[in-house]
Formats: sequence, structure tokens, C-alpha cells
Amino acid sequence: MRLGVCYYPEQWPEAWWADDARQMMALGIRQVRIAEFAWSRIEPEPGRFDWGWLDRAVQTLATAGLQIVLGTPTATPPKWLVDLEPSVLPVGADGWVRGFGSRRHYDFSSDAYLAEACRITRAVAERYGRHPAVIAWQTDNEYGCHDTVLSYSAQAVRRFRLWLQARYGGIDSLNAAWGTVFWSQAYASFDAVDAPVGTVTEAIPAQRLDYQRFASDEVVRFNRAQCEILRECSPGRAITHNAMLFFTAFDHHALAADLDFVSWDSYPLGGLENFWFDAPTKQRWLRSGHPDFAAFHHDLYRGMSRQPFWVMEQQPGPVNWGAWNPAPAPGMVRLWTWEAFAHGAEAVSYFRWRQAPFAQEQMHAGLQTPDRRFDVGADEARQVALELQCVPESTAQRAPVALVLDYASLWAAQVQPQGADENPLRAAFDAYSALRSLGLDIDVVGPEATLQGYVLVVLPAQTLVGDTLLRELRETSTQVFIYPRAGAKTDSLSVPEGLPPGRLRELIELRVQRVESLRPGTGVGLQWESEHHIALRWREFVEPGLGVRIEARFDDGWPALLRQGRTRYLAARVDAALERRLLEAAATEAGLAPVRLPDGLRLRRRGDMLLVMNYDDADHEVSVPSARWLVGGARVPAHGVSIAQYNAESAS
Repeated sequence: MRLGVCYYPEQWPEAWWADDARQMMALGIRQVRIAEFAWSRIEPEPGRFDWGWLDRAVQTLATAGLQIVLGTPTATPPKWLVDLEPSVLPVGADGWVRGFGSRRHYDFSSDAYLAEACRITRAVAERYGRHPAVIAWQTDNEYGCHDTVLSYSAQAVRRFRLWLQARYGGIDSLNAAWGTVFWSQAYASFDAVDAPVGTVTEAIPAQRLDYQRFASDEVVRFNRAQCEILRECSPGRAITHNAMLFFTAFDHHALAADLDFVSWDSYPLGGLENFWFDAPTKQRWLRSGHPDFAAFHHDLYRGMSRQPFWVMEQQPGPVNWGAWNPAPAPGMVRLWTWEAFAHGAEAVSYFRWRQAPFAQEQMHAGLQTPDRRFDVGADEARQVALELQCVPESTAQRAPVALVLDYASLWAAQVQPQGADENPLRAAFDAYSALRSLGLDIDVVGPEATLQGYVLVVLPAQTLVGDTLLRELRETSTQVFIYPRAGAKTDSLSVPEGLPPGRLRELIELRVQRVESLRPGTGVGLQWESEHHIALRWREFVEPGLGVRIEARFDDGWPALLRQGRTRYLAARVDAALERRLLEAAATEAGLAPVRLPDGLRLRRRGDMLLVMNYDDADHEVSVPSARWLVGGARVPAHGVSIAQYNAESAS
């Protein structure tokens, strides 16, 4: 477990570099990420490379004892390239070319840009790929940021047509899958198919889903080309990419297959401000971030990595891109860092070393202020570096609970949400949050993962059901908890034969006859055991089959929770209290010992260590049998962390 930082030597006087490196080492930083935005400095003119400054920067950092993560600089193609080959620019849904002047101004479907990206990747990798200080590579930077996965350029449409032909074989198969008989939309050839954009009203839903699949495959193609070059030119170095928070526009499981591990960029306060959380929730966690926000992403990206994941960018202070940008509460940078390690991270790298006094991100805090003085985040990083010396190395073990997250299922539900606030990603997060509030460790896994060994599997947003997932669910003996809309669509986004939950009827025999989405402020009451709760946003009218037991009913008499053997099916989105109670019951039956944690207190096990994180603004007491406290103690202060080595099976 080690600390890192993102550093931009090209943005600072060279006379500062050695002192910066010395201060990093003194602070406890052991690795730096550099050069992911440096193409125009590396190659200021076509074919003319200026390696001198980067050679000296690499050597300065290496001499100080720092390990280096090099970024391929393809997220920011230089102006001369755009001028020479304007076709590299993407086209937005509005038909406008997205121009030069910021970043991520390229089209994943541009063959010309792919060739240029491979050329610069090879040039950098050949020069530094065997340098002893270079330990890893980051491909590009934040694929898809600023809504750049989807492009509607002529070249994207051309490649989409080829993709469709490979998928369907013949145009008749496409017409049947898409249901083009509706509204007289039949195609005579693949060359006649356009992108699903600019239509008078909704385009064909299956076409929209396929375009998302195609665009995701284009990202994977682009990344794979770089990985192949890096493995050739820089053997033995790990390859990663830094993913983002709550970002689902491409299939990260498919991307991860070409990487050694996935890293991600952790901005808990920006994420709280910019996503669906309501005003009271944003106010409650204003300076700490939602207690389950970072953890959800740790478990997501850990679950798709062959090696331990990293946090490539950790928020050290206020950011510049949120709707509002509060400062973290004292202690939170330390807590976020330890939480990443708790979930199995190998490295946590702060963004950035020094706050820039110019350009787009000058309001984004770093470990240093622009005048080269340490900010609050640096003090907390220093504390973590000292604490790491007191904590033994350990490995994050397999969790007992699996939560399945399938990107194609998210896309399918997003194409046809049926309700303005129906959000499948939110459903997945809410389920994760409920499980974690019970003190449970969770693995977030993809639809191709093995489910053997888990005692509870949760499917919160499984619109589509593939062969592998169905086989794993059928063959495992685990408890299964299925949420509404599961199996609601076929692979071509049609209603399945026999109605939903389609193929999942192999686990629980029922028929979803009708659904309704509920506007804010409305709901449907339901009774579970002796408790009365409210269904929110979505409910289903379900007909149970033989052998299905009804465990909860809506006030109008329809089943709300159904059970057959080891499988439960919930027919509504429900309030947070009931969701937690239902998952608690399932976990208990699965043989786990869930603990209802105080609001804001969270646990995570790593090897024989228990890490306790307190997001609350009040202290909490914990009881850990047979504990030896390595950091802190049984009383966990507000926004604090305690770490125990323990032998007991549970904590309370």
C-alpha cells in the first residue's frame, strides 16, 4: 500500500522539479503519474520530437527515488494534428463538430486518429518503456469524459454499419431484431442505416441500444491498440486506465480485459453534487461525501481487475467542476485514502501536486497551493504515510455478497426508462448502500463472473439476462435477491416471450403483467410482516406461479415480494428502510451476521484487519472482539478512521 500524486513538470519551471521531488518523498509519496496531457510538448510539430524536457523530468523524479506511471498523451491531440486531419474531431448529437480548445476532442471511430494515437504511443513507449523507474502505464485519460463516447460523424456511421453487418449477418435479421415493421422503418441494406440521432421523435429502441454497444466496442478497440504497443515495447510493466465515477457509457468489464488492473478517479464531493442525491442528502454529507459513494466504485473497479486496483486521482480539497464545490471536512482526505486501502487498493494517488494558477482547472485544489505551500490535504496525506508504517500488508479477500452490475442492462433501461426518474444505476447504488449499511462486504461483479462461493447474490438492475449469468444463477446454491425490471427485455430490447422476468422464470415462476412508474410525491403502500412501507417510482403487477410464496403485498392486494426456494423477487422500488430490512433478512438466511450500523459509520475487512470509517460529524463507539488497535481505537472520532487486527468473525 503506497501513496502517489499526479504531477505536471511541463507546467512548472524546471528549477522547481528537484525540490518538488524531494518534498514528495519527504511527504511519503512514492509514485508519480506524468505526461498524460503532454503531446504538444513532446511533439510540437509533426514528426519533430522534443524529448529533452521529459528525459530530464523522468530522471529527476527517478533520482529522488520516485516510481513513475507514464500516461499515453492521446486525450489531448495537438492543434497541428487537428488542422492536418480535421476528421479526427467528434460530432455531437446536435450535428456540430466538437472543436479544439479543451480536451478529449477526438472520435473513437476515426481510423486516422487511431493511427496517430498508435504512433505517439509507440514513440513514448520505445523511449521510456524499459526505464527502470517506469513501473506502469496509463492509457489515455478518462475515456468518455465530457460525453465523448458517442460520436455521430460520417466515419462513425460507416463503422456502425460494418458492426451491424458483423452482428446480424443479413439485413432481414436486423429488421426482425429491431422491429422495423413498426412505423414503416424497414431497411433494404446495411448501407441505408444511419445513427439513431436527429429523428423527429424516439428512434428505434433496439437501434439506440446497438449504437451504444457499438460505441462501447470502439472505445475497447482504441484502448486495445495502445495496450498491444505498450506490452511490446515495455514488457513487465502494468497497464491501467483511470475510469470515472458513476460513468456507464462504455462497458468497463470489456475494457478491463485488456488491462492489468483498473484505476479510478475519486471525487466524493463533486460526485455528491452532480448526481441524483436529493437536497437533504447533499446537505447531510456536504463535506464528507455519501458514505457509500467511494466504496461502491472501489468494489466495482476491484471486481474487474486482475491485479489490485488503484485510485489514480484522489480529491485532496475543493474541486472546480461541481455545481457547488465545498471543501472537505478536516480528516476526510485521510478517511478517503484509508477507505481505498480498506477495499483492496494498492495505491492512492492525489490529484494534483500543486494547484494550477492558470487555465481551466485553476480552482481545483492540490496538495500544494499555487505559491508552493502545503495545503490541508498534504497534512492528511503525511499522516496516512506515517500510519502505513504501522499497518501490515494484507490482501482483500473475496466478499460473501455479490452485486451484479451489467452495463448493457443499464443501457437497455436508459433507452426506455418509462419514468423520468427511473435510474438503473441509482437502483444498483441504493442496493449497495443498503448492504453496506449492514456491515457487509460486497463484490461488484459483471454478468460473466462466476457466482460460486457467494452466499448472497443481488440483481438490482438486470434488465437483460445472458447465458452465463443464467447458468451461474441456476447452478449456484446461493440466496438470490432480484429487483424489479429484471429480465424485462430480450437482447434486442423486446418484451420477452411469456412476459418478464423472461429467462429468470427458471428461478422463480411469475409473470409481470403490467408496470407503472410513479411521479415524485406519489407512492403505493405495501405491508411486509408487521411493517407498512411505501413503494416509490416503480411498481409491477405480478401474477405468481405454482410454488411461489407471497411475502409482502401492496395495499391493493397485488404481490410485492415473492419467494420461490432460494430466490426472492421484489416488485417495486421501495423506501430505504424497507430495502435494508429485506436485504438484512436475505443476508441472515444466507448465514451472514448483518449489523445495522449507525448512520455514517462503515466497516470493511482486509485480511485480518477491520477498518472502521466514520463519515459522521459525531464520534461513534465500536466493539471489536479480540481487537488489537493499529490506528485509533474503539472510539472513532468524527471523520476519523480506526484500524484493528482481529480474530473474531464479526464486529458490532
